[in-house]
Amino acid sequence: MENVFKYYEFSDFKKDESDSFSNNEISFTELNSTHFLIFEKNNDTYTLYVSKYSSKNDIGVKSPEILELLVENYDKSIPEHRVILRRYLE
Repeated sequence: MENVFKYYEFSDFKKDESDSFSNNEISFTELNSTHFLIFEKNNDTYTLYVSKYSSKNDIGVKSPEILELLVENYDKSIPEHRVILRRYLE
């Protein structure tokens, strides 16, 4: 997964303090100034979301305006999971 995070320029993981991600660690990448992809890390599993915030500084601090689940238990070896990620980033 580390290669996925680096390739798509996700941030370092930080603890969610907004209760939007069950206080798990999250990492994000910017789609535009208000929309972001977020990976939530829970132990060794990752969940991918698309979200809307008024600012990237709000991620992990405030609840998102919009939060849509894209992939539960993301697995880079599953082609459908990779396609969903690429659809937003390429």
